[in-house]
Amino acid sequence: QVQLVESGGGSVQDGGSLRLSCVASGRTDRRYAMGWFRQSPGKEREFVAAIGWSGASTRIGDVAKGRFSVSRDNAKETVYLQMNSLKAEDTAVYYCQGPYGYWGQGTQVTVSS
Repeated sequence: QVQLVESGGGSVQDGGSLRLSCVASGRTDRRYAMGWFRQSPGKEREFVAAIGWSGASTRIGDVAKGRFSVSRDNAKETVYLQMNSLKAEDTAVYYCQGPYGYWGQGTQVTVSS
């Protein structure tokens, strides 16, 4: 089993920044990619960003291009999502996905205009 714990969410004003963290524990016995997704009320969960094991390979979703970046620290088993130039439409619960398809519980991000 894998446990994923997100943190770093909160309330910011339009144009602000936040950095989310996701710490993995448990069955992390192999190299694994990590991903960030988000879900707003009434909408389906959508892809935000992903990063390979080494950190050299990243993919940013259309909703985040040019504003968000993803990184990781394998020594800490942590992946980060740096979010800049936040907009009201970025308001959502942000989830990380880890090895074997496990999900975290999510962290709320609220952007006010």
